[in-house]
Amino acid sequence: MLRSPHGVEELFNKYVIDGKVYATEDLLFIVELVHIFRPKNNKKINRVSIDALIAYLKTHDIERVALMNYLIELLSNRNFSRMVSDAGILQDADFFDEVKKRMWAKVLPYQPEKDTYEYVLNQVFYKHTDAEWVFMIPEEQLIELFSLLEFSSIFSDKNDGSTLNELLTSIDIITQRMSGRAMESSIINMVPEYSHLESPFRALEHEFTVVLQSFQKGEIKFLLESDINYKQIIVLHKQCQEFVNQAFKNSSKYGISMKVNQSLLRLRQQLARVNVLISVLVMPEATLTEKRQNTLKFARKLIEYNCYKYNVSGLIKESTQLISYEITQHTAKTGEHYITNTGKEYWNMFKGAMGGGIIVGFMCILKVFAHETDVSGFGHAMLYSLNYALGFCVIYLLGFTLATKQPAMTAATIIKAIEDGRKQHIDDADKHIGFAKLFARLFRSQFIAFIGNVILAFPMALLLVWGIDMLFEVNIAEHDWSKMLVDADPIESRALFHAGIAGIFLFLSGIISGNVSNRNKHNKVFYRIQEHPWLKRNIGYTRTTKLANWVDTKWPGIASNICFGFFMGTCGTIGVFLGLGIDIRHITFVSGNIALGLYGSGFDAPMHMLIWAFIGMWMIGFMNFLVSFSLSLFLAFRSRNIPFKETKDLVKATWRHFRSFPIEFFLPTSSGVVENPHNLTTGKASDKKEDSNKDNSH
Repeated sequence: MLRSPHGVEELFNKYVIDGKVYATEDLLFIVELVHIFRPKNNKKINRVSIDALIAYLKTHDIERVALMNYLIELLSNRNFSRMVSDAGILQDADFFDEVKKRMWAKVLPYQPEKDTYEYVLNQVFYKHTDAEWVFMIPEEQLIELFSLLEFSSIFSDKNDGSTLNELLTSIDIITQRMSGRAMESSIINMVPEYSHLESPFRALEHEFTVVLQSFQKGEIKFLLESDINYKQIIVLHKQCQEFVNQAFKNSSKYGISMKVNQSLLRLRQQLARVNVLISVLVMPEATLTEKRQNTLKFARKLIEYNCYKYNVSGLIKESTQLISYEITQHTAKTGEHYITNTGKEYWNMFKGAMGGGIIVGFMCILKVFAHETDVSGFGHAMLYSLNYALGFCVIYLLGFTLATKQPAMTAATIIKAIEDGRKQHIDDADKHIGFAKLFARLFRSQFIAFIGNVILAFPMALLLVWGIDMLFEVNIAEHDWSKMLVDADPIESRALFHAGIAGIFLFLSGIISGNVSNRNKHNKVFYRIQEHPWLKRNIGYTRTTKLANWVDTKWPGIASNICFGFFMGTCGTIGVFLGLGIDIRHITFVSGNIALGLYGSGFDAPMHMLIWAFIGMWMIGFMNFLVSFSLSLFLAFRSRNIPFKETKDLVKATWRHFRSFPIEFFLPTSSGVVENPHNLTTGKASDKKEDSNKDNSH
């Protein structure tokens, strides 16, 4: 039993005088009474007892009558004010507006009119956790309290504005809203299977209207489980659920926008609400006990709906799950080509990474020129962003590799291995062996990509700065060489923190790529370009189809790289403007900057600076990988509803595999023999074939 310092008896002694409750405010007594039984931490208990209140009322009849009259007066002549049909249900198809509205309501809650039940619930059960402990009170105790206070059930109220009538009106409002929403073209397009069938939502609305009229005419006061109308409502309700489920299922085929996602979620929430509310009206035999139980069930649900109506975390969790699934589906298909298997793929990855390193070498030189340009801070941010964005797009379009772009594109592929392991009914020690093997392939792919990027970014930047010095007799790194080396030092600078920020941007770029791909699919971009009348007439059907295919396969990657470039280019300027000291560090660019710093010092930089810079470079690469991969893995776990405690088993499985086959984490093996690292005579045809496969995977 939970008690406050004052206790039940002291509370009644304080407020009950001459058989009547006196308080400075109408709700003050009930607020303090509820507070007595409100636990400090719901997570530490599994039962809340109100025996103290029941025992007191049994032995103090005057106080019992006073409480009964107080509650009757308090709850009389109040209405729901559409609380039942609205509370906790999405009110807008715009996700961000809904989040903003709920977050603002947490700071300054909306207060309904004082003549409503919602006002009472807002004042009495004002904590969002109140619904949890109310459901921990045993039902038999609440029924006993119900009897002591001589409460009537909602089925015995004969007034036109009764609780039962308002409940029926709320259900009617919800069914009408669902019927209209389900007929919108954006929803119908998601379920072409129903295009030639009558909408189950309209049928449900019509069927409930028949039931509502029977209630209004006084022909019935409740529904029996054997009633044909109730059975028909259940069948139609199930058909409506199947409609929504099919729409979500078709998202993998047709794509889905956030607004359509929110509309479908709203329909799902409304269906769940209708199911609960109708169950309140249904009883096996309609005995007095059943009527009280259903009334109690309804009261508890009112408290729950009111407590969770501004739930932000639940909204985000429910709203983003399908979108995150679609995004990770795209990155999973793309990410398969970032994980090498054979020796040929491994060394092709190495070549692609070397190509990326060459481009980054040029980008490092261009950034130095942009830095020396006499423009504003905004101008520097734009020049840096254009340099990054164009460079990343060139790397992408030429089929080269930027090492740390891999983790954001491979997490969902790993999730598939985790799911496969969980489906197999084998010992826990072996169920994640598939993940461990896949992670070994990913790790060695990331390792060789790091090597490929760094091994050419450094000499290319060194060669270019030397060439400029020879041609124009200007050492462009002479003034800032010390800063270039210190910026890579994990001790003397915030290099690792800045590397983590770059990892976040890498993750976001992967999200953008998947989101653009999903939106293109939902908006039928490929088909719209392919059948564009002006394009077919002027460039021909074949070229139009090729253009449509290029946009469909390449545009998500281009959009991702452009956004990644602007994230990287503007971060430092924003950090200076806000005084936050934020910036970015990326392993490949750091290797190029070390080369510039070395040349700028006339090859006379202190040895300790160079050593720490090279150590910092690899630590920055690890941080880039760790942050971007962790965030992507979090998204993939979220999209598949995989518990995060699973990571413990994954780490154990990976460690066991590493101890048994450590070489697999660095080099591809075949029957324990390292593949020939010089077998690079694949030729251009092989590269083109691989590029074609990558394109098709999008």
